[in-house]
Amino acid sequence: MGNIVTQMATPLSAVLIALLLMIAGLAAAYQLEQLGRVEKLRQTTVQAQILASGIAAPLAFEDNAALQEYLNALKADSQIVAVAAYDGRGAFAAGFARRSASLPRRAEEARQAAAPGALAVTVPVRERGTQLGSVYLLSTMDSLSRRLTRYLGIALIVIAASVLIVMLAASYSSLRRSHQALRAEIAGRQQAEEALRQSQKMEAMGQLTGGVAHDFNNLLMVASGGLDLMERTSDPVRLAKLKAGIRQAVDRGAKLTRQLLAFSRRSPLNPEVIDPRARIRGMDALLERSLGESIEVAMHLPADLWPVEVDASELEVAILNIALNARDAMQRGGGIVIEGANMPGDGERPDRVRIAVTDSGAGIAPDLVNKIFEPFYTTKEVGQGTGLGLSQVYGFARASGGEVLVDSIVGQGTTITLLLPRSPLMPRDADSPPEPMAAFGTHRILLVEDDDTVADTVGGMLTALGYETERVDNGDEALRRLERKGDFSLILSDMIMPGEVSGMELALKIRQLWPHLGTMLMTGYSAAAASAAKEGVPLLAKPFTIQDLSVQLMAALDQSGQGRG
Repeated sequence: MGNIVTQMATPLSAVLIALLLMIAGLAAAYQLEQLGRVEKLRQTTVQAQILASGIAAPLAFEDNAALQEYLNALKADSQIVAVAAYDGRGAFAAGFARRSASLPRRAEEARQAAAPGALAVTVPVRERGTQLGSVYLLSTMDSLSRRLTRYLGIALIVIAASVLIVMLAASYSSLRRSHQALRAEIAGRQQAEEALRQSQKMEAMGQLTGGVAHDFNNLLMVASGGLDLMERTSDPVRLAKLKAGIRQAVDRGAKLTRQLLAFSRRSPLNPEVIDPRARIRGMDALLERSLGESIEVAMHLPADLWPVEVDASELEVAILNIALNARDAMQRGGGIVIEGANMPGDGERPDRVRIAVTDSGAGIAPDLVNKIFEPFYTTKEVGQGTGLGLSQVYGFARASGGEVLVDSIVGQGTTITLLLPRSPLMPRDADSPPEPMAAFGTHRILLVEDDDTVADTVGGMLTALGYETERVDNGDEALRRLERKGDFSLILSDMIMPGEVSGMELALKIRQLWPHLGTMLMTGYSAAAASAAKEGVPLLAKPFTIQDLSVQLMAALDQSGQGRG
């Protein structure tokens, strides 16, 4: 209903404006008519006064013949329809009248005919202060045709303006409907493109499923077998080696999970300063499982490669998309080389980092090179690709302030190069984790975790760090426990739990009801992590080490004002 009213508003307004213009035109014509009548009456009065001064002598000597000649001279004016002269006694002396008018026979009748508003006047004839008689003069306005001609211009202007307003309103209404339809079409296209982009990611993830399952089974085998062997040996060297193997397996599984979550996420670009060499070299397992055994990947990334400020996960997605397209260009297998190099600026261009992916495939025809980055363009068969992989690469490069280049020779292979601006900042050093810090003073922590195994592990970490802990299973029970007695320094809660109160809702309620208590959440779900960051709640990403836990706890306690004491 609101849309219909909006669409009708402009045409209806235009019609109203046109009607107002017509009314204004009629009012202007009426006003001009009245002004013309007043002016004509003034002219008739002046003519009568001139006539009265001219006929004084004939009227004084009662020379009716000469008087009639004076009056007949006015016949030349077609707008004078009647004129008469009366003597001092009011009797008719001379005059004439056209067929459309009649002459009053007495001066009294003439004065009655000259009523207000009429174009008839009576003027006294005087000579040296003595009234010798009077003059009667009746005139008409311009002819109807002349008056219509005069007002025709006004009418034409008013009508033309009205028609123009109505036409503009109709055009505007049509344009607005077209604009709304175009906006709806653009919104629908954007939704379709987003859905297809996500579908392209899911398509790639589908190709990863088998390899990921294989990797995780291997990791679980290392962890399970290592625990079994630890129970059967007391050799310190052997125990240290087994623990290192289990730690490596857990770290590798966590890294693979983070990559998959980052790859499949729906979120805007989140640029950060990174070491491109470390990020790309860390993709080895992902590339191995994505490309298959027939493709060999070689990396030539110098140790002094400059840092860049980009969305790290989008960089990984871009590299993976280029590699997948390279794999498809090598039907019988082949090699992919990923190279990096620093490109110093030349005055016009800033310092940049070059990341090139080269394959030994079939190459791209020259007439197709400019099309490969277009959304939905693909040379693959139906059902084998969405045509969005390389468009994501182009969008990532542009959004990061860089560019992407293509160099291809048919039959020899293709090189796709990312040129990214160098960052003046240095990436965070994640290679040397800090030593776990024991708690200063006595701090009680309420652990909210529904999984018994995870709760036992995290509880053990907290105890090892010197914290007193108490555990509840869900957010509802945590609120009841705090209502009885809020004798805790901090609440450490999982985000995804059974019950009516989630971890995020628990943190927000604690912030409202017990603002002196610190809160920290932990999760392995990327979307939940984004919501925690939005609300400013400290977050631990699972899996985490005891070092991560100690540092984050100290920061959360300091933030709540309960740290170190």
